[in-house]
Amino acid sequence: MAPSSELSVGVIGCGYWGPNLIRNFSSVKGWKVKYICDLNQARLQQVHEQFPWAEPVTDVRLLFDDPTLDAVAIATPVSSHHSLAVTALNAGKHVLVEKPLAASVAEAREIVRVAEEKQRVLLVDHTFIYTPAVRKIKEIVDSGELGDLLYFDSVRINLGLFQHDINVIWDLAPHDFSIMDYLFPDKPIAASASGMCHFGNQEDVAYVTAFFKKNIIAHFHVNWLSPVKIRTILIGGSRRMIVYDDMQNSEKVKVYDRGVDVVDSIGGIYSILVQYRMGDMYSPKLDTKEALRAEVEHFKECIEKGQTPVTDGRMGLRVVELLEAAQRSLDQKGVRVPIETSSNS
Repeated sequence: MAPSSELSVGVIGCGYWGPNLIRNFSSVKGWKVKYICDLNQARLQQVHEQFPWAEPVTDVRLLFDDPTLDAVAIATPVSSHHSLAVTALNAGKHVLVEKPLAASVAEAREIVRVAEEKQRVLLVDHTFIYTPAVRKIKEIVDSGELGDLLYFDSVRINLGLFQHDINVIWDLAPHDFSIMDYLFPDKPIAASASGMCHFGNQEDVAYVTAFFKKNIIAHFHVNWLSPVKIRTILIGGSRRMIVYDDMQNSEKVKVYDRGVDVVDSIGGIYSILVQYRMGDMYSPKLDTKEALRAEVEHFKECIEKGQTPVTDGRMGLRVVELLEAAQRSLDQKGVRVPIETSSNS
């Protein structure tokens, strides 16, 4: 496809996230939002008033049957991702799908398989990967500045929003699972999880631990019952460490020249001495580009140039594999569950 051509997209789902996708597709040169689709006629009309140039439809088949439509963006409940994505891919459409990719590993694998067979671009909407902060952290990690990676520790907690169809792990943890997948070359081989239901039938507080072949560990705390909103990630390295606080308006990323040095001593119980290193901290400059806009631009570039997205179907699949392992552990009271995937390092 020639880079100068205009691409048309239909956005399926006009709930919480759909309007954000519509707004960004509409603001990026080279994209045209041709359809907006939702089963809720009242909601569809409300969104159409904000974006009157897009044709509002309640029948998603109109999008799949339109040979002039290049792509669809799916912003619907996760239970519908599989059927919508597979149908769209089989209809020859490129697909952007909200996280997580699917409700099970089996469904995610089929979506990836169909996308590869049809040679269509499949981009999973792991939006945080496109933030300036996470991109900068990736640059620092890849440079080797942190040394050997030791751990990934995240906290993503707030009051609500309670979901009726998925628990807090499936709702919040995909953000941090995808960030870890993006930053860490090594992939987890097992997971354990514990959680509790306090209201309804879905766990609203949970803790997930991921294990690696190497001497690396990852921990994720997710919570719908916190009185405060916290979004922090700590990444420990043998040389330096990073604190990423997404709630900060400035200095979201801080790099600390702190850690421990182990030195040999003379025999006995003091044969190993730990020295604490308390060096400087710096906060790298970040740009202010909206992550979702960067993602929509990247989607267009991948379609035009035949490139593989940063958050492609394979990354989306790895996130679902970790989610499913955590869910199996949760169902079995926290036992360690292997992640069954051929992509483990």
